[in-house]
Amino acid sequence: MKEIKTVLKEYDITVLNIKTESYKGKKGVWWIKTQKDYKILKKQAYSDKTLEFIIAAMEHLVKNGIYIPKIIKTKKGDSYVLLNETPYLLSEAINGKTLNYNSSENIKKIVTELANFHRASVGFVPPKGCKVRTHLGRWIEKYEKEVEKLKNYYDIECKKEIHSAFGEEILKEFPYFYKRMKKAIDGFNKSEYHKWVEEVKKEGCLCHQDFTAGNLIFTDKNEIYVLDLDSITIDIPLRDIRKILNKIMKRKKKWDLTLVRDILKWYHMKNPLKEYQWQVLKPTLTYPHLFSGIMGKYYEKREKTWTEEKYLRRLKEMIQIDKSLDKVIENFNKILPL
Repeated sequence: MKEIKTVLKEYDITVLNIKTESYKGKKGVWWIKTQKDYKILKKQAYSDKTLEFIIAAMEHLVKNGIYIPKIIKTKKGDSYVLLNETPYLLSEAINGKTLNYNSSENIKKIVTELANFHRASVGFVPPKGCKVRTHLGRWIEKYEKEVEKLKNYYDIECKKEIHSAFGEEILKEFPYFYKRMKKAIDGFNKSEYHKWVEEVKKEGCLCHQDFTAGNLIFTDKNEIYVLDLDSITIDIPLRDIRKILNKIMKRKKKWDLTLVRDILKWYHMKNPLKEYQWQVLKPTLTYPHLFSGIMGKYYEKREKTWTEEKYLRRLKEMIQIDKSLDKVIENFNKILPL
């Protein structure tokens, strides 16, 4: 808490109380009660040069109409405090309610705001000297490495004399999903993906990477504030579109063809994509993100507290959801908002 008090002395505010929201050593979040209102202090896990990229991206979005909590300047007029080579950012706390996925109306609000976010990001140019965060043009390499890694786990499982229940499920299901992975990569290798990447290189585009209901605040003025831009990156908009589709369908436990069509339509109304750009969605959906995610998590033992039973239950859930996507892929051209 001593370091937090040291940081807060750099601001022209009277601190009444400090409440820890979360703290994980390298990063943390605190609620700061002042005489006027609450502020949010964040300890960042990355360098000040990366933070300068994030702040520049936020400023560009705000200039173009996106509501983002205001950054509080220090007494010196700086946007952040650097203490022991660790950057701290203070911003206003927003009063309102978080959205959820419980109604079509809410989902439409979320998707519409995502479209506004992407449209507002066009023209962004990172400032000189910052550390640029980008995933642009790296999808094929990323997927190829992941598929190679998962295929290796599968081959090792095949050679085992005794298999766990999870391993038995992988032996049964991996060949099907492996074909889908390879088909997706073939799709990305077509000209549409590369053409879009070149377009974004010229025009700019930012992806939030975690544009979820929990990161949106709906105020009594009908404004939607976008929170937690810590992972913002340069990429084609499909990065966020795919993630929000997966998030919603995962909650529904299956892919809903009608809802997918509506989501794409709502997005397209605010940020129209070209026909060739929407075609890149097909390999994006074809790749089994949920199955590959749980398979990698299991063999790398990333969830230390999970039991074998929980891993197996989650695997079966992800398989069911990813397989329900077949109908969407089969009817792909029918869901496009063109």
